[in-house]
Amino acid sequence: MAGSGYKELLRVPGVGRIIAAQLTARFPNGMASLAILLHVQHATGSYGAAGLVLAASSIGQAVSGPVTSRWMGRWGMRPVLTLTLSICVLSFLGLAFFSFLPLAGYVVLGLIAGLSTPPIQSAARTIYPKLVNSSQLTPLFSLDASLQEIIWIVAPVVITIVSTQVGTVQGLLLVAAVLVGGGAWFILSPEVGRVRIPRSRRGFGAVVLKPPVMLATVIGFLLIGACAAVEVGVVKTFDHGGLEAGLVLAVFSVGSLVGGLASGRVPMGPWAMARRLTIVTVGLALTMLSLNVFWLGGTLLAAGIGIAPALAVLFAITSASVKFSETAEAFGWAGTGQLIGAAAGSAIAGFLIDSMHSPTGAYLAATCFAAAALVVSVVFVRFFPDLRGRDAAPMPDTEAVPLP
Repeated sequence: MAGSGYKELLRVPGVGRIIAAQLTARFPNGMASLAILLHVQHATGSYGAAGLVLAASSIGQAVSGPVTSRWMGRWGMRPVLTLTLSICVLSFLGLAFFSFLPLAGYVVLGLIAGLSTPPIQSAARTIYPKLVNSSQLTPLFSLDASLQEIIWIVAPVVITIVSTQVGTVQGLLLVAAVLVGGGAWFILSPEVGRVRIPRSRRGFGAVVLKPPVMLATVIGFLLIGACAAVEVGVVKTFDHGGLEAGLVLAVFSVGSLVGGLASGRVPMGPWAMARRLTIVTVGLALTMLSLNVFWLGGTLLAAGIGIAPALAVLFAITSASVKFSETAEAFGWAGTGQLIGAAAGSAIAGFLIDSMHSPTGAYLAATCFAAAALVVSVVFVRFFPDLRGRDAAPMPDTEAVPLP
């Protein structure tokens, strides 16, 4: 049973600590955008200005992800994580306290915040194969993909309450505080100090040309684009974010959480991605039949069941297909694809809402993104490694230092 498998997994020394620490360290990811949006809008009186600052932050993250992830193989995990964390915290403090800045100043600080986002996700998913045996790696990636939904369920609610009921400066300070606490917990974890990523011998960007990594990047772009389009559609459907919008989006995330936990022991063959994306595509297509809150909640619950399992496949094929020295950079590229996908999904959904004069345009965009991901997974199925009954860990690298 999946439940007993997860209990056994969490008994492995270090696994529970790394999962909890990286989730805490990444918790600000679910708060930062809203905190910046609310603060800059409050300071400037313009949502357009706030959008520019958010765009700068997103561009910074997309650019820096593969770069800082690769740096961990050159200078070590702890130095890179500590440096990026420190700069990121200072940028949020600058946004909070430099209220006299012109818009260009906010944009620069937003860009710095994005560029300095600590590569916690790449680091954690690089460490995982050194903590467990190959038979436990698939359920570990499934558990990781599932539990991250907690960030997207809880964090936006927390930051919205703090920023609107206490103050936008306090919201940014909360983001900075959680960055410090969660980041320090992760960086000081013994597992982070025991794993050394050897320097890659290949040129920067070469790893993304490997077919499984390219597939993970492209499908991640499309899958997260679909999720971003759904968010835009739900907010538009329920009057710019009423209670119903929050509940429906929470149901979407709960579906993903449940699906991911339930699929932890399901073998990942070459067709695993296509099956999971079929669930997502069908569920999203059904949303276009009605904008009733119960119908949307039910269909998004169904669609969500495939989200975390699909992400787990992306994590697993990436880890299984590259040398250990290239794992962090590969996850960095996958993260960049997802960030660009989120921006594209939101933009296209907004355009279709305007052109169709209906929120249905956003659900159409989401369905098209998911369907495109499904087509990619079917057409290029031969490039998906078969992880059933074989070692899902990365290719051995003689320079790697495994955990004792």
